[in-house]
Amino acid sequence: MEESNKNARRKFLDKGLKLGFAAALGGIGSTKVAQKLSANPNHSSLDKMELMDTDGNIIEVDSTEVMEITPKTDPDEKYNIREGIPNRKFVMVVDLAKCKNALACQSACNKHHYITGDNAWIKVYNMQESADTAPYWMPVTCQHCDEPACVTVCPVDATFKRRDGLVLIDNERCIGCRFCMAACPYSIRVFNWSEPDQGEIYVNMEAEMSHHHQSPEHAGMPSKMGTVDKCDFCPHAVKNNELPHCVTACPNGVFYFGDKYEDTVTNGQESLRLSKLLEDKAGYRYMEALGTQPSVYYLPPTDRLVDFKDGLENYNEYESVAKPE
Repeated sequence: MEESNKNARRKFLDKGLKLGFAAALGGIGSTKVAQKLSANPNHSSLDKMELMDTDGNIIEVDSTEVMEITPKTDPDEKYNIREGIPNRKFVMVVDLAKCKNALACQSACNKHHYITGDNAWIKVYNMQESADTAPYWMPVTCQHCDEPACVTVCPVDATFKRRDGLVLIDNERCIGCRFCMAACPYSIRVFNWSEPDQGEIYVNMEAEMSHHHQSPEHAGMPSKMGTVDKCDFCPHAVKNNELPHCVTACPNGVFYFGDKYEDTVTNGQESLRLSKLLEDKAGYRYMEALGTQPSVYYLPPTDRLVDFKDGLENYNEYESVAKPE
């Protein structure tokens, strides 16, 4: 029964959102579905489906009477990198009970963004609230705030917030004033004081760059001296409906990523309803009292699935992949 309910919810999210979106664009909404049902009162199957109409009401219809609608898109319409993906709100959830400082997230991020040295975008900290409490590992990255102080202070609009929630840096505009670094309460941004010593990594980078033009969507490819870098939630992957590299690389399923509007997050191993996950496990946001409204949520390190000591051999406050010889 539980598995049946899960399948029904998945169908609801998949079909209902598509239908509602199509109706908003002038397509066929719940009215057309109702008309078709009325025209076939005796035709029914045992498979029922829950849909959301344009007024936000949940209706139950026969699955044979539902028509999928694909909104028409203009093939000539260009994707606007600075505006982001419409009708999406990306969020991340970090389960501290699962983290054992494996640093696979950090290594994957460094590899795919061509980062070396001390400029890793993901930091994993050894945390302990007091001498009477147990220590735990806490990965910290850009929080992609809804009220980002970094965007407010940037004098050249190099740091900007997209409508899908991502906060990015345009390295072509960045003048290296570091106002954003001073404004960020999470101290997660890094500054390239010198030309990054990436050695032979440029050989692989040339092939990558031949397919992607330099843009805010590919920050850190390569890093530039005199500019600021930070986590970008891998927008080049997200655009293709792929998960950020830190999510897929973590062997313990620490990171969940998804769409707040769809109320769904996944770590690549399981998909969960965001609101229920945060409610059941007392989710919170880092330094939430500052009013920045982060898009990264944390689950407390209770009922831990790993031993804290397992991560001590890898511990380094600024651990990063080794520079190429």
